[in-house]
Amino acid sequence: MDFDYDYIIIGSGFGGSVSALRLSQKGYKVLVVEKGKWYQSKDFAKTNWNLRKWLWLPSLRFFGIMKLTVFRHVAILSGAGVGGGSLVYANTLPVPKTAFYKTGSWASLKDWETELKPYYAIAHKMLGAAENPELFDGDLSLQKLAAERNISSQFEATKVAVYFGKPGVEVDDPYFDGKGPKRSGCTFCGGCMTGCRYDAKNTLDKNYLHLAQQEGAEILAEQEVIDVKPIDNKEGSDGYHVQLQSSTKFFKTKKSLTSNGVIFSGGVMGTIKLLLKLKKKGSLPLLSDKTGEEIRTNNETLISVSSLEKNINVSKGVAIGSILHTDENTHLEICRYSEGSGFWKLLHLPMSQGNTIFKRIGNTFVNMFKSPVRYFRTYWLNSWSKRTVILLFMQSVDSTINFKRGWLGNLVSKVGNGKPPSPDIPESVQLTKDYAKIINGNATAFSLETLAGIPSTAHILGGAVMAENSEKGVIDRSNNVFGYKNMMVIDGSMISANPGVNPSLSITAIAEHAMDQVPEKSRI
Repeated sequence: MDFDYDYIIIGSGFGGSVSALRLSQKGYKVLVVEKGKWYQSKDFAKTNWNLRKWLWLPSLRFFGIMKLTVFRHVAILSGAGVGGGSLVYANTLPVPKTAFYKTGSWASLKDWETELKPYYAIAHKMLGAAENPELFDGDLSLQKLAAERNISSQFEATKVAVYFGKPGVEVDDPYFDGKGPKRSGCTFCGGCMTGCRYDAKNTLDKNYLHLAQQEGAEILAEQEVIDVKPIDNKEGSDGYHVQLQSSTKFFKTKKSLTSNGVIFSGGVMGTIKLLLKLKKKGSLPLLSDKTGEEIRTNNETLISVSSLEKNINVSKGVAIGSILHTDENTHLEICRYSEGSGFWKLLHLPMSQGNTIFKRIGNTFVNMFKSPVRYFRTYWLNSWSKRTVILLFMQSVDSTINFKRGWLGNLVSKVGNGKPPSPDIPESVQLTKDYAKIINGNATAFSLETLAGIPSTAHILGGAVMAENSEKGVIDRSNNVFGYKNMMVIDGSMISANPGVNPSLSITAIAEHAMDQVPEKSRI
């Protein structure tokens, strides 16, 4: 059959971008479909008060780069736009500890730590990883916390996907022998997570996707895939019908394309929702019953600490400039927004703990009444982003939830193996108190954490995990979907254990590994 494309890739994040470049280099005709918008540096919001450019809320005509989705057991931050999560993520590229490779459904499939080592090196190079060269107030306070705990050796500057040339000075492509776009040196403004306006952040549209287009790949923005169906109504050996519709227009115009292969790369929030829909409606009935299971949150908490000291400016620096490894399973990072980006304070309340919603609400008000002046200063007199850091706490300790389709076709969360995620992790609470003492600050958290005990994560993972067969997972060790030909899942959905650190580098490395298993087109 004469297909429209050899591969249609659904999503343009880390997995989709790697796939687009490597498949194009191997001679395949590739289309990348992205529901978000194209963003140039000048298009990003100056602060996160510009909700139309920062948040993805199509019902309100907000077509920004960050999406917030709330479930019963977790609130999830994810990305949207050409480049996926790279537009809004904090650039941070750590390699996980050994425990990551030896837990979860993928552990027995390969010696992953050895197997992936060269692919981590490729990912570091492609993403332009460099050590953060300068620490600022928020990082120096974390370094002081490390010293107080006698673990100074476990504090380090992060490796980040940022170009550190002369601040604000534009230069020709420093990464790909002139094949990439021009770049400018980082100004340490702290605006990475609202979108870098200075061409310093190495987002995917500046490396993988940019090079993929030069190899002939096409990128179709503001389109959403709504159906994928084998042409032969069986296992897809004769290719697939892929139906799209507009994601930003009032009138949802549709189009249908054919492809020999399909790669799901829409992140957990896109891929798992679509796969569950396609299984339910009968388009992909052979999908494993494990689809949507073993969702992981990286055991994260996100807690803000606002300093009352006038001489502190924690907004200065890259989004995450330092990391503290408090033990072999636990990591703490300092996150920041640029000065003026104070929107989050509208959604934050004093941090509290409790095993029921009534205890949490009661403890919240107790905390406020104990220190009314301090909280008044925190919310009304302080420049929120200038005085506030977000403590990103992560663990490789395993725990899971499941996603299922609700009766309205929406995703709902269910408890998986063990206890559901919780913001009341003793190590996180104590680290927050210790850090707050150092900067003379008040701890606040997303109101859903404070009142309902629902933790937040920026690193949702799993749902289409690797395993030896379809009874234990959704994809094999080369990312092929069980039951179908020329169909793969390559995004955070494939991650089969908690890395305990920011997962973007691992997604990139595993994607590189998966693409290495695909033969060149001329050899088929």
